Amino acid sequence: MNTPAPDGPSLRRRLSTADAVTIGLGSMIGAGIFVALGPAAAAAGSGLLIGLAIAAVVAYCNATSSARLAARYPQSGGTYVYGRERLGDFWGYTAGWSFVVGKTASCAAMALTVGYYVWPGQAHAIAVAAVVALTAVNYAGIQKSALLTRVIVAVVLAVLAAVVVIVLGFGEVDCARLAFGDDLSVRGVLQAAGLLFFAFAGYARIATLGEEVRDPARTIPRAIPIALGITLVVYAVVAVAVLTEVGSTGLASSSAPLADAVRAAGFPGFEPVVRAGAAVAALGSLLALILGVSRTTLAMARDRHLPPVLAAVHPRFNSPHRAELAVGAVVAVVAAVVDVRGAIGFSSFAVLLYYAIANAAAWTLGRKVIPAIGLGGCVLLAFLLPVTSMVVGAGVVLVGAAAYGMRLRRR
Repeated sequence: MNTPAPDGPSLRRRLSTADAVTIGLGSMIGAGIFVALGPAAAAAGSGLLIGLAIAAVVAYCNATSSARLAARYPQSGGTYVYGRERLGDFWGYTAGWSFVVGKTASCAAMALTVGYYVWPGQAHAIAVAAVVALTAVNYAGIQKSALLTRVIVAVVLAVLAAVVVIVLGFGEVDCARLAFGDDLSVRGVLQAAGLLFFAFAGYARIATLGEEVRDPARTIPRAIPIALGITLVVYAVVAVAVLTEVGSTGLASSSAPLADAVRAAGFPGFEPVVRAGAAVAALGSLLALILGVSRTTLAMARDRHLPPVLAAVHPRFNSPHRAELAVGAVVAVVAAVVDVRGAIGFSSFAVLLYYAIANAAAWTLGRKVIPAIGLGGCVLLAFLLPVTSMVVGAGVVLVGAAAYGMRLRRR
């Protein structure tokens, strides 16, 4: 049985399958290549590609579970709604809280990526400016966000294709750099998979926009696997190209691995283009992330888990404008003070918990094999992340649970 229509003004269904795929790609393409590959290589060493494959399998299970649930409950909020409807109010709240805090950290990481590639000396200031600009775009409505995302995805794919052609066509590639070495360990590979999961989690944006997708029962289950499949192919090709040029050691120590690979291939003049592509990719991820967080904030505000004033829908733009502004303000503050690698680790823990709840909710629908693999994979990867990420993430989730308990007692 479908969820009843939300209380108060609802969002219009404007997004086609192509729009939904584009928003998913905008969330994923570039984020892992430009941000997460370095920390993942530091953890996995020569086992980086195994970590990428494991992250992809867990992401596929999560995507399948999310698609089934989104088709059944086509509302804004994603797993917040699924957990509430299938598992109970507490689990829905925990999923929503984990998503909001985890993806806020992701937003900050993407904004800082823009800053470090555009102007490293003023990275935090550029990050805040990027958040303000994209919040204004999202405020103006979902169609403008989808159009801008389409342009961003096209630019980033062109840059990544050029990097692969330059490295494989003109660089001193060595396939021996893909071989496993003495640094290979199970823990390191699984830790890398947890960090790389950060890069695949963008398909959730399609589910969290369920209230704005046309024919959601058909569109969402099609759009999620298409976006995930395209992203996996792009990530695998680029990762192989960069590894054959700089190796896992060079990748682990690099803050801009694609730019380093192009320079090593003898094309230093193309490095500014790669840096510009990285900034554009991070902008695309940031745009879609703010969309997803604001929609989950809207859903939680409707249920009074967050201030009800955030549930307003703009009469002209049909956007959750107060939620957009609140999310933009929080992300801007976080981006002004955090470290990008710490933000990735914390975000990975919170988002893995979010998807664990999604798989548990999908378990109740039948066909339990894929949800079981997804649930087990999420829990395993979450608790094999770096200790600091795990402790901070668990602490923030517990703070949310305590707030829920206090609110329940006041009732």
